[in-house]
Amino acid sequence: MAAISPISVSPIPKTLIPTRTQKLPPTTSFRYPKPYSLSISSIRSPKTRAADFSSFSAIVGQDLHSDADESIGLDTLKRFIDINLGCWNGSFYQFDSLGNLTQKVSTKLAVGSYGEDELISLIQTLYIKQPPSSTSCSGDDDEPAWAEYKIKEINLFTVDKYQQIGFFSNERAFALRYQTAGMLETVLRQGVLGEDDSGEESPKNLKLPSRRPSIVCENCLYSQESDLRARAFHIMDPKGILDMLGIFLEERGNGKSFPPSIDISKDKTNRITPFLGKWKGRSVTKRSGVYGSTIAEANTVSLLEINDNDQLVQDISSTSTSGGGDVTTNVHWTGALSGNLATFEGGFQMTLLPGGMYMGYPSDIAKSVAESKSFHLEFCWLESPGKRQRLVRTYDMEGLAVSSTHFSETRV
Repeated sequence: MAAISPISVSPIPKTLIPTRTQKLPPTTSFRYPKPYSLSISSIRSPKTRAADFSSFSAIVGQDLHSDADESIGLDTLKRFIDINLGCWNGSFYQFDSLGNLTQKVSTKLAVGSYGEDELISLIQTLYIKQPPSSTSCSGDDDEPAWAEYKIKEINLFTVDKYQQIGFFSNERAFALRYQTAGMLETVLRQGVLGEDDSGEESPKNLKLPSRRPSIVCENCLYSQESDLRARAFHIMDPKGILDMLGIFLEERGNGKSFPPSIDISKDKTNRITPFLGKWKGRSVTKRSGVYGSTIAEANTVSLLEINDNDQLVQDISSTSTSGGGDVTTNVHWTGALSGNLATFEGGFQMTLLPGGMYMGYPSDIAKSVAESKSFHLEFCWLESPGKRQRLVRTYDMEGLAVSSTHFSETRV
């Protein structure tokens, strides 16, 4: 029987340098994004597959075929670097599988680049606001302390082996992987415990991510209306069960404005309501990696409703437009809603979050792998009423990321 093998985890790097400063040190070599047009190669039309829930690849995991020249790799990496550059001011939110907020931490992310041509690298420094120490005296220092964490560089030598990026230049979105959850553990330890952290493996009243996660996936969606973005993290434990969910909500700027936040106080209505109804849009699927090219484009129609038996019913129709004639695939799902957790037949779950977001994932990845089935992780952001984006990361039956799909949809 197949099973997910735990990732070999190196010790969490000791890169924390707590400081007390008037302002955060700037990161050099900031360059802001320039507009690009991305050429899309003509590809084969996907084949029709059986459309039960477990084969969601019928919608997003189309035949991984590409005739694209690999010379686009460096250009794609530069575009990815450009879209990330700047100072990002925001917060990290930790949620459990039921959509309950467990922690909120203020963060700042300084992103720069260095090197030229094939040697260009993206460098990121995360600053985490620490709480006052229990040993400090009131009035000692009015300035907050910030812990510093260096995130692994991204360049041509690491992007395929480590990050496995799925990047959408025109749509302004990307998906990538982390080998460990060390960065998220640092955010929680420094943002919740701060200088009072004793290094315990399981601190009281603080849920930390697994030291040996089977999957750490980041799906990032950029606002189409402002310089705002949401970075969503799925962390799956060694057994392939959801460990925790995390959201960074960030705005690019000089750090002087008030950071964006998810207003929990307004979260009084049923979180499923904004997603109900009929949605029409377009999807683009790309292979993972810096050489990832467009492998499928489609027009999509999605209907989500609650029937007379209080069941969730979702129907999705996807019509491929990627050459070779139109091919339409239909998927029908039924499920149940309990609080902010939607569970569909076939073992797929959606955790509804505040702020017009949800995150989807299999209830048991190990079972999908054992049954030789592909699976996917999903992040949806309804930035404004009637308009949403979704990013889906598809994995093969061995648990390897093979493609990412971006959906842009409006309610009709």
